[in-house]
Amino acid sequence: MPPSDMIVRGALWEGEPVDLAVSDGRISRFEAAGALAGETASEIIQAEGLVLLPGLIDCHVHLREPGQEYKEDITSGLQAAAAGGFQRVMAMANTVPVNDSASVTRFMLQRSRESHPEGPLLSPVGALTVGLQGHVLAPMHELKQAGCAAMSNDGQPVDNSDLFRRALEYSSDLGLRVIDHCEDSALAGNGVMNEGSMSNTLGLPGQPTLAEAVQVSRDILLAAHLDIPVHLAHISCRESVELLAWAKGKGVPVTAETCPHYLLWDEGRVQGYDSLAKVNPPLRTRDDVQALLQALREGIIDILATDHAPHAGHEKEVPFAEAPNGISGLDTALSLTWSLVEDGQLTEADLVRLWCSGPADIFGFDAPRLAPGQPASLVLFDPGIVWRVSAETMHSKGKNTPCFGQELRGRVRSNFLAGRLIYQEK
Repeated sequence: MPPSDMIVRGALWEGEPVDLAVSDGRISRFEAAGALAGETASEIIQAEGLVLLPGLIDCHVHLREPGQEYKEDITSGLQAAAAGGFQRVMAMANTVPVNDSASVTRFMLQRSRESHPEGPLLSPVGALTVGLQGHVLAPMHELKQAGCAAMSNDGQPVDNSDLFRRALEYSSDLGLRVIDHCEDSALAGNGVMNEGSMSNTLGLPGQPTLAEAVQVSRDILLAAHLDIPVHLAHISCRESVELLAWAKGKGVPVTAETCPHYLLWDEGRVQGYDSLAKVNPPLRTRDDVQALLQALREGIIDILATDHAPHAGHEKEVPFAEAPNGISGLDTALSLTWSLVEDGQLTEADLVRLWCSGPADIFGFDAPRLAPGQPASLVLFDPGIVWRVSAETMHSKGKNTPCFGQELRGRVRSNFLAGRLIYQEK
């Protein structure tokens, strides 16, 4: 056989050491470690002790461009994605102007090609309604033709159930999935953290779990009535999990995501009025955390997403109630998820399903698969590296994460998309 372009030796796949060879951007051989010991290649990577993963997909990020580039731009956001092990991200529509027209979609795609021609890939999410105002449906056909991969009203819930029904019907005709931020605006009110004894103690207005669960139930019933899929964003509480379990048992075409911050931190994180832990929906109770973890293991919640929401430092350095919601998550998501694997809360197979094959299946992408003949879209992750989350170690412009200043274990060494190196840890 002719020499390979690249050989990776000794990486851990599902706990076992393996070798793989890459030729012309595809995996040509994938065998037990040592099988390629005598082979030559243009590049040989000694990967003993590194975990081999397929490239990850994040279906929920905010890249802020156009309009708020001081928080993040497409260049910095995609760099953070590559460093975090992601090879495709779905960017939400709350840009300025809103991504409710083909011109904005095309601008975003052009900027991604200019800044990262080799990847990661950007898949814009179009606005469900004009201006995200919840009154008039956006031109979905135009947005799909321009390159949108899904539709969402992002953080602005569509309270009008009849309008939301029409949105589901129209998007389904176009083969697009609707992603819904489940929040009853009236019940959520001006809540800035989880409603309960802690919000009372801190003197902050609370947002009840009921505000999320009521909208989850509405979406489930509409999906059942119409037999049209809907995807529910950033699920945060036990009531929503129980509703999803009922829906899955009935065969309702509903899928859902949650985020690493809802699995690792609870409402106690906001003690001291730490605005870095302010997010919507808010961090909930320890009981909700356990319910979400169980739902992930059982497949009731289908995937993970970061809900990457970068903000400038000065925006979070205000009184808690005035600070914007959001956590910057692309840099830290894989390390945080790996901590759940190490703790036995999730398995490595869970991680691959939740960050790779699951999102691909829901949104119609080709999932990276580590097998001969498949594109060499792979990540080499070092579980032994300990790194401090800081302005210097984060690639996103947004440094707004509750783990800022803390040490995390595990970091991406290399990220290859179809055999092309898109990130290398220095």
